Amino acid sequence: MSSPRLKPFYKTSRLGRLYFGKCEEVLTRSPLTRYKGKVQLIFTSPPFPLNRKKKYGNEQGEAFVKWLSDFAPLFASYLKPRGSIVMEMGNAWEPGRPIQSILALQSLMGFLQNKTAGLRLCQEFIYYNPARLPAPAEWVTVQRIRVKDSFTRLWWMSTSDFPKANNKRVLQPYSDAMKKLLEKRSYNAGKRPSEYSIGAESFFTNNGGSIPPNVLQHSNTLAFDPYLDHCRKNNIKPHPARMPLQVPEFFINFLTTEDDLVLDPFGGSNTTGAVAERLKRRWISIEAQDEYARASAARFTNTSSLPPPPKVDNEHARTAELATTGNNL
Repeated sequence: MSSPRLKPFYKTSRLGRLYFGKCEEVLTRSPLTRYKGKVQLIFTSPPFPLNRKKKYGNEQGEAFVKWLSDFAPLFASYLKPRGSIVMEMGNAWEPGRPIQSILALQSLMGFLQNKTAGLRLCQEFIYYNPARLPAPAEWVTVQRIRVKDSFTRLWWMSTSDFPKANNKRVLQPYSDAMKKLLEKRSYNAGKRPSEYSIGAESFFTNNGGSIPPNVLQHSNTLAFDPYLDHCRKNNIKPHPARMPLQVPEFFINFLTTEDDLVLDPFGGSNTTGAVAERLKRRWISIEAQDEYARASAARFTNTSSLPPPPKVDNEHARTAELATTGNNL
């Protein structure tokens, strides 16, 4: 007997839908399987490989490395021939010790090197959050023998050496110095100590902005956040690992164009879907925790009504119930 057809937990009027369940189960069932080979970008942030259990479902230690690696061929099967995967991974620390764990790197390496996925690393990015709270607190603020951990890695991967990408879509405003240079059209040309030879005309073309670096700096400190406001008003605990909107926005602009399909297998508070919706990309998100899935609808003003809260605790029964009470595709 085949599994019942999954239906969205909620969807927007045209572009997106969120499914409830574990991504390894949702992605192997209809109707999701029809999107294999059609996704331009998988942008996601899996539960970090922490050395303690969190409510949002992280595996621990070496089990996390294998767990994440096993997703590589499944995710790759959803990509278009020039599609991309961008995965964020935070840092972990050894329990009770001022020693940084290498689990994050092992996990990324395990995912990338899964031989059946055929992935390669296009470029590594760093997301730096200058407003991040000092952590690990014991070593940073109590004993003061470490500095605060304030960055995460994002690995851009693809099954192609030449995935769809265009840095003209993510240009940054020119610095004041560059603006003056464009006005004066005067530059100290010639050979540099690095042995690069800079021509006199090299910096006189106005391209509309500068090419960004692979370090993204954004603070996650919005004065007003509709998502958090919704959680407060409805006594919902917000997702503890939310990402600033600017991070998925950068990669969605860089690696996709309008009407492309974006997938987030670990939706969380559905930041990816919210940004994709605003940028007019089609999107699919998957979230395994009911309260996080339900709260994420607050990011949208045009979602169709949510199904009633599930009344059963068994995870498989809950997924089946949602499959029969959710909205149609």
